[in-house]
Amino acid sequence: MDENCLFCQILDGHKPASFVYEGKNIVAFHDINPEAPVHILIVPRKHIRSINDLTEGDRGMVSDMFFVARDLAKEMNIEKGYKLLLNVERGGGQIIFHIHLHLIGGWKR
Repeated sequence: MDENCLFCQILDGHKPASFVYEGKNIVAFHDINPEAPVHILIVPRKHIRSINDLTEGDRGMVSDMFFVARDLAKEMNIEKGYKLLLNVERGGGQIIFHIHLHLIGGWKR
């Protein structure tokens, strides 16, 4: 854990979040600045600064993130159309330096 990381503070219970999933290695909660009717952040409990910092040992955790995203999309009735987004480093739009997967959807199209 990184005490300066917002997501680590959420995981430690020091900052509030509206959780929709809590597993052994992965949690998911609503984005506080949603870009769509459904905007969930899927976050590993392990602090990893960016995708660039993944190790071979993180493969299972990354896979778990995508399976949680799939399951949440179905649970939220958006499985017919949604986006998964990973921002990597400042140049790629990453603002919080703890890897996380955005599940975005729910538009009426």
